[in-house]
Amino acid sequence: MDIYSGESYSVLLRTDQDPTKNYWLSVGVRGREPKTPQGLTILNYKPTSASHLPPIPPPVTPRWNDTDHSKAFTNKTRALMGSPKPPTTSHRRIVLLNTQNKFDGFTKWAINNVSLVLPSTPYLGSMKLGLKGTYNHASPPEKYDESYDVMNPPVNPNANQGNGVYVFDLNSTVDVILQNANTLTTGVSEIHPWHLHGHDFWVLGYGDGKFKEADVKKFNLKNPPLKNTAVIFPYGWTALRFVADNPGVWAFHCHIEPHLHMGMGVVFAEGVKKVGRIPSSALACGLTARMVAN
Repeated sequence: MDIYSGESYSVLLRTDQDPTKNYWLSVGVRGREPKTPQGLTILNYKPTSASHLPPIPPPVTPRWNDTDHSKAFTNKTRALMGSPKPPTTSHRRIVLLNTQNKFDGFTKWAINNVSLVLPSTPYLGSMKLGLKGTYNHASPPEKYDESYDVMNPPVNPNANQGNGVYVFDLNSTVDVILQNANTLTTGVSEIHPWHLHGHDFWVLGYGDGKFKEADVKKFNLKNPPLKNTAVIFPYGWTALRFVADNPGVWAFHCHIEPHLHMGMGVVFAEGVKKVGRIPSSALACGLTARMVAN
């Protein structure tokens, strides 16, 4: 199984093997080159002693950069029987280009050339109370320049910083296309696990290269897995669909924590006016947290 940061799976394990033996379990790192060997443990059948080693060598985990293995596992994942099916159409689509950039000489990550910097005042209170000057009220870009070459480093590596919000109509259906690209280094594109707060989404499909309108015909609307975290493969795209039915403000970001702090994230909001009273003390919690961190 390929499990990336933020992902979870329910697994049924049948203990139907020879009970006089024990069996290896191996765990390896995916997506980033490890500096340690794979982890090993034993699946122990009682009353066999746990110190009784299995008679065969432990299985070797796939190499950290074996993307084909990851794609094969991910592409065969389907929804649990009885899971809700996605709406057949969406009201809105946003395409998010995932790039590595520079800002003031520092390496950053950006989405549609905007590197996320969270404001001191939490979004929920700002939006609920209509506060001015706490974040950028201009809507972030919903797509990127189609001439952008995702297979090569950016011609202009510089990005902007921002903290705007994608605001959705409550109960509307939203498609998100995650588009991966080459980093600042030629021939390098990384795997990123994207996690959405406050919602589950249907993973409609994956593809290589640049997403095209014709790819919509490939979407799996029959039995797509319902998740809250999905990976975007090197030089590829991932298509998601969710219903914006949870009033509030929600982060959508790479679940590799340093990447979030380097700007790889966006903010969604819907139905904020339906949220209950915001404690006045909560309006400064972002500023307080920053002061404590410093």
